[in-house]
Amino acid sequence: MSNAFPSDLEIAQSADLWPIARIAQSVGINDDRLEPYGKHVAKVVLAESQGARQHQGKYVVVTAVTPTPLGEGKTATSVSLAQGLAATGRKAILTLRQPSMGPTFGIKGGAAGGGYSQIVPMEKLNLHLTGDFHAVTSAHNMLAAILDNHLHFGNELDIDERTIFWRRVLDVNDRALRNIVLGLGERADGVTRQSGFDITSASELMVILSLATSFEDLKERLGRIVVAFTSSGEPVTARDLKADGALSVILADAMHPNLMQTLEHVPALIHTGPFGNIATGNSSVVADYVGLEHSDYVITEAGFGSDMGAERFVNVKCRVSGLRPDAAVLVVTVRALKSHSGRYRITPGSPLPEGLLTESPDDVVAGAENLRKHVEILRSFGISPVIAINAFPADFESEHQAIRDIARDLGAEVATHRGVAEGGPGATELAEAVVRACQQPGEFRFTYDDSDSLVTKLEKVATTVYGADGIDLSSSAAAQLDRYEKLGFGELPVVIAKTHLSISADPSAKGAPTGWRLPVREVRLAAGAGYVYAICGTMRTMPGLSRHPAAERIGFDENGTLRGLF
Repeated sequence: MSNAFPSDLEIAQSADLWPIARIAQSVGINDDRLEPYGKHVAKVVLAESQGARQHQGKYVVVTAVTPTPLGEGKTATSVSLAQGLAATGRKAILTLRQPSMGPTFGIKGGAAGGGYSQIVPMEKLNLHLTGDFHAVTSAHNMLAAILDNHLHFGNELDIDERTIFWRRVLDVNDRALRNIVLGLGERADGVTRQSGFDITSASELMVILSLATSFEDLKERLGRIVVAFTSSGEPVTARDLKADGALSVILADAMHPNLMQTLEHVPALIHTGPFGNIATGNSSVVADYVGLEHSDYVITEAGFGSDMGAERFVNVKCRVSGLRPDAAVLVVTVRALKSHSGRYRITPGSPLPEGLLTESPDDVVAGAENLRKHVEILRSFGISPVIAINAFPADFESEHQAIRDIARDLGAEVATHRGVAEGGPGATELAEAVVRACQQPGEFRFTYDDSDSLVTKLEKVATTVYGADGIDLSSSAAAQLDRYEKLGFGELPVVIAKTHLSISADPSAKGAPTGWRLPVREVRLAAGAGYVYAICGTMRTMPGLSRHPAAERIGFDENGTLRGLF
């Protein structure tokens, strides 16, 4: 008899799922607010007055140390924590991003969690769910079509074609579409110009959905989208093109969060999926509003490490929502800290280095500067950190103890969880640590003020969060920042698009790099989403497929059962 641990898909397909109405009832969401999509998924219709009301629930953000290319299990930890809280008698709700289908069929796989800490049905989560991604794709491309149609019929707004930055999107990894030429053929086929495709999760519309506080706010943000500039340098908006009404119609249903459940029947609100590199990397504001209205604890996840998703959670999402976190969970693995020792290189699709699987608390200690830096980052926001050791089967107790010793020296709560192997019962220690952290007094603070200049905002994130000595602006970036200030966008927050594999801008720099400066190559405007974002390094907004992508292994077996998702 084999003792092999079942696959995520096998565990998910053997789950005992509750009807979605029962999940809703468990937290007091009435039937009149549900729009079912089959037996186990429903949209929660937002109340007209939905917003940041007074609430008693605690708000917890899950982030991580700088991850390896394999990821360190933030989603699995989020699910484990929610199930652990439920196992200890607390009412919890998860608010998570919807995964993009591009990476699901590529190299990353899905994003439902793992083992016995999953969102189910995992097939629906990782594939079409309720069609929100398709709505974003359609709306984004509708705006692109209206823009090109405007050019075709004479360009009444005097758009400078060289300034158009509104590309098209598709929820498929397709490197051949990164750069294309439009309008080839006859005169009736449109104006010829160069453009390209991004993946749907990189669309500004996805971020707008995630940050909109109501449907009225959504409509206002859609009108503010800037797609290009005129010959005289004035911004051209979706409202100028008379496209904002059509966009709101296409996105109306997508504004409502999707309700699902964990393997242990904890409610999960799955909503929006903005890119973690160039966008906010956080789930929606409205899902958090709904969660806090109906639970004692809302567990939300921020993409990548605390320098990325958590920084944007604080400086962008919390600015918009008016919500303030009570604690932060910092996911750490033995694997990640050993990687930050600089002694091992982890490559997706290749076996782990043999030394990485050998007992070595010294390697853990050698990589601990990265952990210390992330604790420092969270404390810079005035948030109480809980270090969550995501236990892997190949770990050694001496290595976990090394992390505990480091946490003790830092004065931080720490807990080991085995939620992937054991579900909620394996995360009760983590749940209790989070409850204690939520009771600690904090003084939440942003990294910068609204009134700071855009350059100052970038400098404060670079120095205070990343630990850089300063920023170096290219001449074009400096000119773009000056232009946005003069156009009235100076009070917007900033997002810095950089590598997630290092706290610095150099993906090969492990640990907590010092003595470096942040190079800003280009600065772009996301006026509808409500921020300015700086490009540091080369950012791919349309991923490619690997030599043997997951798509080659996904399909149905002879019994009609879906296989290959992971």
